[in-house]
This record gives sequence, C-alpha cells and structure tokens, in this order.
Amino acid sequence: MASSFLISISSPFLQTEFPLKRTRKPLTRCSMSECPFTPLSVAPLKAFASGTADSSLSISVPDTDTDTTTPITNSLSETNTTLTTVPQKPISELETTKKLPLRRIPGDYGLPFVGPIKDRLDYFYNEGRDKFFRTRIHKYKSTVFRANMPPGPFISTNPNVIVLLDGKSFPILFDNSKVEKRDLFTGTFMPSTELTGGYRILSYLDPSEPKHDQLKRFLFFLLKSRSTHFIPEFRLSYTKLFDTLEDNLEQTGKAIFADVNDQEAFNYLSKAFYGVNPSETKLKTDGPSIVTKWTLLQLAPILTLGLPKCIEEPLLHTVRLPPALVKKDYQRLYEFFYQASSGPILDEAVRLGVSKEEAVHNLIFATCFNTFGGMKILFPNMLKWIGRAGVNLHAKLANEIRSVVKLNGGKVTMAGLEQMPLMKSVVYETFRIEPPVPLQYGKAKHDFVIENHENAFEVKEGEMLFGFQPFATKDSKIFDRADEFVADRFVGEEGEKLLKHVLWSNGPETEQPTVGNKQCAGKDFVVLFSRLLVVELFLRYDTFGINVEKAPIGSAITFTSLKRATY
Repeated sequence: MASSFLISISSPFLQTEFPLKRTRKPLTRCSMSECPFTPLSVAPLKAFASGTADSSLSISVPDTDTDTTTPITNSLSETNTTLTTVPQKPISELETTKKLPLRRIPGDYGLPFVGPIKDRLDYFYNEGRDKFFRTRIHKYKSTVFRANMPPGPFISTNPNVIVLLDGKSFPILFDNSKVEKRDLFTGTFMPSTELTGGYRILSYLDPSEPKHDQLKRFLFFLLKSRSTHFIPEFRLSYTKLFDTLEDNLEQTGKAIFADVNDQEAFNYLSKAFYGVNPSETKLKTDGPSIVTKWTLLQLAPILTLGLPKCIEEPLLHTVRLPPALVKKDYQRLYEFFYQASSGPILDEAVRLGVSKEEAVHNLIFATCFNTFGGMKILFPNMLKWIGRAGVNLHAKLANEIRSVVKLNGGKVTMAGLEQMPLMKSVVYETFRIEPPVPLQYGKAKHDFVIENHENAFEVKEGEMLFGFQPFATKDSKIFDRADEFVADRFVGEEGEKLLKHVLWSNGPETEQPTVGNKQCAGKDFVVLFSRLLVVELFLRYDTFGINVEKAPIGSAITFTSLKRATY
C-alpha cells in the first residue's frame, strides 16, 4: 500500500524553476488594482472579519473536487461530447477600472499555535483542501481573506497568510516589484538545503539576488543548446511507452499509465537534455524511485498520502523527515548528473560564474523535481480530461493532427504543431482547469492595495500572500462555463485573448520568462512536450478508454482500451 502511494507522488511544481513570476501590472490600471496580502505584522488576535460586507454579494466558487474519489470509465461507446464555441467576455469589459469600496481583509488566524493546527486539520482531514477554501469564501463573502496554511507548528514559524482565490487579485503574486520570492517556493516553510547539496536552488532565489541571474541564464543555455533533441527523443521514448501499454493491456486487460510513464519520462529527459540513457549507466532504472523518495522528503509537510491522521500528523506535518533517509540515493543522482552534464553544459556554468557542483545540484532540481515531477502530474491530468471528453473530441483531434502531419511529409515539427489550433487549445485548457502548480506565495515588499472583483484591500509590508491557482483560473467572472473542460475554449482570436489568464507557469501564458522574473524557465519546453503527448496519442489511436482515480497529487490513470488508428 505504502509503495503505491510513493509511486504516485511527485512535485506539484511543474516549472523548470520554482518561485513565482513577475509580470506586468494587474489588469486594471488604477492604484486600487494592486493586491493586498495578509499582514504578517498584524497580531493574530487582532485580525478579525469585517462586518461591512455586502450580504447580497454573489460569489461563484469553482468545484475542483469533482474528479476524485469515484473511478471514472470512458468506454468506446461513450456518448459523444459536442464541441461548441464558448461566448467569452470581452477583454475590454474585464479591464474596465472603477474605484471599489475599501474593505478590511476578513478572517483571522485564531489563537497562537491552536489556530494554525485547527486550520491544518481542516485543510487535510476535516474538510479537505478545496472545501477548506470554499467554505471560507462563503463565510466571509470574499475571495480574499486571512487563514493559516500548512504545515504550521512545529515546521513553519509563521503560517499566517492572506488567501487570494480569484483571477483579479491572484496575478499580484507575479509582480516582483511588489512581492518578494526569497525562500518561498514551497510556502511558509523551506525544505532543508541538505536535500540539495547545501545550496539554495534557483527556485528559492528572489530575482534581486545576483545568483538568480546566473542560474537562470544557465538553464536558458541548456534549453537552447539541446532544443533540436526535444521532438525526436520524445517520439522515441513515447513510442516505447505506448508499445508497453498495449502489451500490458493484451496480457492483463488493463495498463497502469504511471508504471510506464515514470521510467520513460525520466529516460526522455536524460536523453533530451544530456544525450545519456540512464539505463546504460550505474543509475540503471533506479532514477524514478530515487526522485520520488527525494521529492517526498521535501514536500511531506504539505502533502497527505491517505494514511490515518494519527500517523500522518506526527510523521509528516509536525516534524521534518531527516535528509539522511535519502543521502546515499541522492549521491547516486548527483554522480549521474555530474557525468551526464560534463563538457559544454558545465563549462557554460563556470563561464557564468557558477561552480560545477552548484550547477549540478540545480540541474538535478530542474530536471527531477520540476520537469519530471511535472510530467508525472500533467500527463495523467491531460489523459483524464481528454478521455472524459469522449469520442467526438477524439475524432476531431485525430483528424486535425493527422492532416497536419501528412501535409508536413509525415513529420512532427514545431511549425506543424502551431497549425493545430484544437490540439493547442486542449493543452491550454488542461493547464487552466487543473494547473500543475496549485500553490503560490509572495511576501509584500511594501504597503499596497489589492482588488478582487468586489472590493479593495490594504496589505502591509511583510505580509505573506498566498494564491490557490485552481480557483483563480476557474473564475466565472473571467471564463464562461469556468468549471467545465471546454476543448476549443482558446481557439480563434477571442479565445487566444484569454490566454493571459492561463497562469500555470508563474505568469500569463502570453508572457515569456526572463532573468528578471520568476516565470518558469522551461515554459515553452513544457508546452512542447504536453502537445507532443496529445499528438503521439492521436497519431496512433482513434480513441481510448480509461479509469480515473485520485492520487496523492493529481490523478491515477488506468487504460482499459486503446483503439488503433483506422485511417
């Protein structure tokens, strides 16, 4: 049982670099559009809910729990899902500025020690994550409020945050002129640097730190220098994956995606980035299991594995698991990545002023924690939503993808991928409806004001801001049918305008990562391999059937059928 949990665990952070991104200023242009987050300077006992809220306020709360407990089967005979273009709200309407009433941020932190533990138990067990946020939205009649975020005592010294749960207030977390990202990648606590060779990795650095510039340039170099390998290596690795899934289906009548994807994803990244097949080294096929254990030790304080509360609370949420548990395994990873990156890659690190040792630890984190972890989360999510959409969507995707590939001489190319609007929209819609980076933080650099759709709120310097992205990207005031998976949502001129509200990469999809922001360095690479999975799937199959179950992070996918392409 325990091992099955560990196999499912991966990083909830998809980026090739962790912290949040600086973006342009919020959508509105008046000063009231700046985001206020919970004052860490305000004593918990003095924080209280405002009684001045408009009792008639109507708030649409996204439901992100609908995909979890009951297994879902999509058979080949499933009723077709009709694609309809969604009438979207005009961008001008979303950007209209007006002065909103100033409101005290509602909510409180409770008594010291007691309040944080109560919120932690509610978050993990009594209510669950999504219900935890929904109940407080209704209680305070606000998408901005005060609460405590796990882990709290005794791991986090200050769990007090201001929560942001709408698409208007959330983007303040990307504005590095207003918020600091130093040591905030995992929230109100930071894992021990013993897990990363004694170094603060790029994801934990604020853009104001000189090392941030050097390390991000280093990752940009890696991505650019190896870019010609991304498509061919993916096709080789995932052809092997689908061959294995078919064999498993034939032998047992089902095929568990994670069992095969973990190894092929790790192999793909090793070959695409470094030109090395790990199975031909001393690491052999142990990479995925080592990464899983290593990731667990970093994220355990903010995870639940489905174990009894009496076990998880003292073991995972109260004290840190000792880094010594993975010290020897991590050394194996280090030796593999040092050898794989020796030569031009590490030479470039030295040229940029980064030691080879520090560079290797950052490569491990970027490759294993961020990218590999992201593939473990994102790929099952995409299969879930596409599988649920049914055979009508499958037929449209197959027709579009095969037609473009045929026009390109049977080759899958970057240019060809851009000629597949429905496929691109499906990928973006997956990022929107279930973003792989759900929790994002920033600390206020100075006093400012933030707005949601109804009110303005004051934030004080030093207060911690927290955003839960799955609610922000399902804001019904921005997206029509916000809780539904709409495959063609981003097709056409009006659909493409909505891409600025797709925020998975620590910034709007319409912006690009730079050394001066915290947007994912590998943003375009992640979009590329996500598109490639859909393309490979429908070049090979007309449709497929799956069962979906909840995993500690993301979804667990089991294939029940794979219908080979008939044209």
